[in-house]
Amino acid sequence: MSERPAALSIRSDINEIPRVSDLIESVMQGQQFPDEDILDTQLAVEEVVTNVIMHGYGEGGGEIVVSLCYHADESAMEIRVEDRAEPFDPLTLPEPDISLGIDERKIGGLGIFLTRQVMDDIRYQYEDNKNVLILTKKKKRSG
Repeated sequence: MSERPAALSIRSDINEIPRVSDLIESVMQGQQFPDEDILDTQLAVEEVVTNVIMHGYGEGGGEIVVSLCYHADESAMEIRVEDRAEPFDPLTLPEPDISLGIDERKIGGLGIFLTRQVMDDIRYQYEDNKNVLILTKKKKRSG
């Protein structure tokens, strides 16, 4: 069983990110997610949305839709980030070599690496001329 999703449509503008974070906090608090889960999810979604703004749309701008849906049967929050930028699957990026020093490392890839670390599942699909990244965070069990 799933709750009705909460959704937010934003402009491709870095100043819109606090609205996304506020939505995540509100919805996840309403489902009694621990603060750590909420912060991890905010961090991951902020990274994804920032990448769409900076690299997907660039100067051209566009719309980004972020929706959240709670799945009670799995005690999990599913977050969908949709955009109409050029098709791009961030999950195809190679993992960065974090053993290298900051000056030796290739630029890029750390954001999706971090997102993979803090989320329980990430999937990409291209549907209806949209990039759709689906992030899942399972509620930690207390005790």
